[in-house]
Amino acid sequence: MMTRPWPVPSRPWVMKQVWEDLLFAHWPLAPAALASRIPAELELDLFEGQAWLAVVPFRMSGVTARGIPPLPGLSAFPELNLRTYVTRDGKPGVYFFTLDAQSRLAVEAARAWFHLPYVYAAMSAEPLDDGGVGYVCERRDRRAAKAHFAAEYRPVSDIFHAEPGTLAYWLTERYCLYAVDAGGRIYRGEIDHEPWPLQVAQAAIHSSTIAEASGFTLGGEAPLLHFARRLPVRIWPLERCK
Repeated sequence: MMTRPWPVPSRPWVMKQVWEDLLFAHWPLAPAALASRIPAELELDLFEGQAWLAVVPFRMSGVTARGIPPLPGLSAFPELNLRTYVTRDGKPGVYFFTLDAQSRLAVEAARAWFHLPYVYAAMSAEPLDDGGVGYVCERRDRRAAKAHFAAEYRPVSDIFHAEPGTLAYWLTERYCLYAVDAGGRIYRGEIDHEPWPLQVAQAAIHSSTIAEASGFTLGGEAPLLHFARRLPVRIWPLERCK
């Protein structure tokens, strides 16, 4: 079952990763709350007129560059993203406000090579007896406002693949990211993977200031929650958008 909306790049991929024990926690926001926060060269992507902001904790594993074996400190670590959805040239993708990671090497490499706003944090992602995850993130990087996240989350349904046209598909089946460098230039990074093996999730978010640290107010509405146990991913080098 392939759902990729455009062909895989013909040039070689440069990195492999595996995303594990991932939670999508999505909140609806008014488009005006997000539109001014993305580069003018990108268009905020909407689902039925609604914008969405996501907090996404997970674990990285198997992080390797093409032709290079896994390296200590770079191949496995927790990560937590704050993201929304944008489009350009007919290619809908992901735009990140922050990416917390518990690997100083990975943070600096991703900032340099992919122009992404990675920051260092003290983090843990521990398995729970019921198949869930206990997750803690405490940001410790002066390049971003202080922030923290603590939650327990777990899958509560069978695995399913989201159908095209549904909100779950629109939120998750994205095959590129967009980044901006220090000079304001926009880049697209292609990614490829099988369709997301989603499960409905349940989460107890004990505390979180990840969105608020970036200037967003989530309000009291409960988030839309999905879980994915494991997804291998291939990544291509950035290309500048023309």
